[in-house]
Amino acid sequence: MSEFEIKDGMKVFFDYPIEMDDGIHLRADIFCPLTEEKFPVIMTYGPYGKWLSFQDAYKPQWDAMVKRFPEILCGSSNKYQNWEVVDPEKWVKDGYVCVRIDSRGAGRSPGYLDPFSKRETKDFYDCIEWASNQSWSNGKIGLNGISYYAINQWQVAALQPPNLKAMCVWEGAYDLYREMAYHGGIFCTYAGNWYKGRCLPRQHGLGINGYKARINEDYVSGPLTLTNEELESNRTNMYEDLISNKLVTDDYWQERIPDFTKIITPVLSSANWGGQALHSRGNFEGFNNVASKEKWLEVHGLEHWTEFYTDYGINLQKKFFGYYLKEEQNGWNNHSKVTIQVRYINDKFALRNENEWPLKNTSWTKFYLSPKDLKLEKESKEINSKLSYNNLGDGVTFMTEPFLEDTEITGPVASKLFLSSETEDADLFLILRLFNEQEQEITFQGALDPKTPLGQGWLRASHRKIDDNLSKHYRPFHTHEKVESLTPYKVYEVDVEIWPTSIVVPKKYKIGLTIKGEDYVNQSGGGSTLPNMNKFSGCGPFLHDDPNDRPNDIFGKKTTLHFSINEKPYLLLPIIKSEN
Repeated sequence: MSEFEIKDGMKVFFDYPIEMDDGIHLRADIFCPLTEEKFPVIMTYGPYGKWLSFQDAYKPQWDAMVKRFPEILCGSSNKYQNWEVVDPEKWVKDGYVCVRIDSRGAGRSPGYLDPFSKRETKDFYDCIEWASNQSWSNGKIGLNGISYYAINQWQVAALQPPNLKAMCVWEGAYDLYREMAYHGGIFCTYAGNWYKGRCLPRQHGLGINGYKARINEDYVSGPLTLTNEELESNRTNMYEDLISNKLVTDDYWQERIPDFTKIITPVLSSANWGGQALHSRGNFEGFNNVASKEKWLEVHGLEHWTEFYTDYGINLQKKFFGYYLKEEQNGWNNHSKVTIQVRYINDKFALRNENEWPLKNTSWTKFYLSPKDLKLEKESKEINSKLSYNNLGDGVTFMTEPFLEDTEITGPVASKLFLSSETEDADLFLILRLFNEQEQEITFQGALDPKTPLGQGWLRASHRKIDDNLSKHYRPFHTHEKVESLTPYKVYEVDVEIWPTSIVVPKKYKIGLTIKGEDYVNQSGGGSTLPNMNKFSGCGPFLHDDPNDRPNDIFGKKTTLHFSINEKPYLLLPIIKSEN
């Protein structure tokens, strides 16, 4: 073992080399207690630069978070507080070793940058097994982190590393095709833009042209400074990878979507109600489908990063890992299988314990679309009618009558529609919305965007085929294995998945369903943003605006909804029955 430094009550190995099977040495920071005992390990592996502090990379977000939750500042100097990973000062003192690894081609680790690739996942596996055999390790490895540091947990766990004993997937997508790149088969530009804006500025070899670390004044993406040509040759063109692999059956996606049936590690899957278009679906699907019998689901709100760092989040994580990595008899085995923070307006929440997802006391309620008065009604009106809208306009919005009492809606949402198109295809954007007594829309703090609707769903009509074995009446599962073009003006039945949500609808408020042909825009004005991202306007950075994927002559025309005795479109809502 190389020389260590004593820093803030920890024994720290900076930039420690871990040799991979092809001779590449990835670089890790290792934070250990001062004693010579063996301890369990909390590990992260990813591309965001292990020397880049949260405060430097995302200062406005950090400042807003600690202002609202000053508890985050307590118990730490915050020198080593990084984006989307644990603060070692808050874990080492409780008897953990924290290991942060720059993934291949990122930060201080050389190699070819190719996010979520088979090579990356193999590296992660090898790092887990390496850490289990070190002098400071008790052989038990836990994985914990947000977003990228959560997604790749699903991937590596499917390889079944022998010494991986627990994983906390905090807001981590599972199916990168359906949950990140192609929502309902519609290409989302986010991932390519994310790669350019958040991975390339941390690419290994930027050296003096990259960030400087506050902990040691060295370069986050050093030590080498490579030419632009060298940098480009050491990375994939992710945008091109994404746009050229249009079906889930393509090899690109098959090597990036893990097999849930092979994940046997105890897992805490933590979702965010506001994670529309990234992460949240994966957390719900992961909880329900992993092979592990020891699995828990937690669901919260607020920003993508906030609850991970609050006392609420840290206490939850430490209880989970304490049970599996330290054999603490802390009662975790009796912890409710599902813990949800039920959402109210004004970003208020109420904690509740449940035992399954969807919730046991769900009353699946159909609200039929009425074309005459644009209502959502519990009884279908048998009317032979059609309703058309321009795909590049506001679409059409159906609303319920005012609710007669406070009513909880928590769970997956779905819609069945009957439609025809002027062209060979049509894109469907379904937005679940909440309106007050004056029919003003109520928005919510999303994972990234501060003004999101209640829920969203998407479907490209040519991707309408569903897998009957994997579909549920409340969650259709589309195969995305082939394109089935439409015959213009012919009527097709389609099922649309709307990602899980939660809201207690106040008395006299209304639920609305908007159907349109392009992304939702919040009419009250734009919100904030993150570095190197677009100005948010309701969908955050998750836009579907690539003109090559959505040529105007196909997707810019008119869609028609159909209504008849045999064509009864509806919205399926998970209304929670009161136990009173």
